[in-house]
Amino acid sequence: MKKYHTVLTIAGSDCSGGAGIQADIKTISALGCYAASAITAVTVQNTCGVSAIHPIPAEYVKSQIEAVMTDIKPEAVKIGMINDVEIVRAIASSIKTYRPKFVVFDPVMVSTSGCKLIEDKAIEAIKNELIPLSTIITPNLKEAIVLTGDNISHAGSMIEAGRKILNYGCHSVLVKGGHLDGDDMCDVLCINGDSNPYTFTARKIDSHNTHGTGCTLSSAIATNLALGYTLQEAVNRAKEYVYKGILTGKDIHIGNGHGPLNHFHTPVPMHIFAENE
Repeated sequence: MKKYHTVLTIAGSDCSGGAGIQADIKTISALGCYAASAITAVTVQNTCGVSAIHPIPAEYVKSQIEAVMTDIKPEAVKIGMINDVEIVRAIASSIKTYRPKFVVFDPVMVSTSGCKLIEDKAIEAIKNELIPLSTIITPNLKEAIVLTGDNISHAGSMIEAGRKILNYGCHSVLVKGGHLDGDDMCDVLCINGDSNPYTFTARKIDSHNTHGTGCTLSSAIATNLALGYTLQEAVNRAKEYVYKGILTGKDIHIGNGHGPLNHFHTPVPMHIFAENE
């Protein structure tokens, strides 16, 4: 029997199409996997910012996940924006029940435009209930600061933050340093049991079109894990994909704020495999 490699994204909907579920589906599809989705919230937003968030009732989030996991059985799950405690617990319960091979968690707390996207009381639930179930979490600097309580201003402090987050029980942490000062980007991957962190560096691209980059990166990591790449390979390939998306989309005008990157700069055919492989 032939099948597609499948990824489930659990995240909020972005009606402007640049982030959230919409960016996830574009990314998973562009990289050659089949995308399924469970929506955690409906947001009212565009390239200028988020003006409203309507959480989906937790039982409906859980039912969406169950419908996909019992039928399609995705190899990887990407988790994005979660607005309240009940949804955190619904997702954690589902992960424990269905045990997908890979769980990529992007702890979305603040949008690119600076809008807060999560309730304060949900943060502790994330630390205690969801992070320990994750293969990798991908916080940016602001999110890493929220998770650790530490000031993070250089690569060394990023490594310290990553190691501190590992104590919550996840397998690995990618601390994203795109907001550091300077002309270069530096992301740090810390893996539980590995004393040597991995660093990924690249020259910053001068672009206003960065809406949804975190959603896109985490979805690309999940997709590459589903395709069979190692964790380090999956992160490296995902970062290359996002970099090209920013580079090829930097001169495109979509909206009046932070526009999206170009998700379809190099689309690949859907990967098909035999179930007994």
